[in-house]
Amino acid sequence: MKKLVLAAALTAAASTAFAGAPADPIIEAPVIVEETRSSSGGIILPLLLLLVVVAAVAD
Repeated sequence: MKKLVLAAALTAAASTAFAGAPADPIIEAPVIVEETRSSSGGIILPLLLLLVVVAAVAD
């Protein structure tokens, strides 16, 4: 009789432990790494344009 009561108690405990939906998984956002450009990359074009303007004015 004791084993039957123990089995019923364990069954009841196990069924209530799994009742309801499990918690939603936590999904972290992916880390996005941007490629950085060198600081001299943005200055070359204006310097070339200035050189062309100076050469045109000098003629």
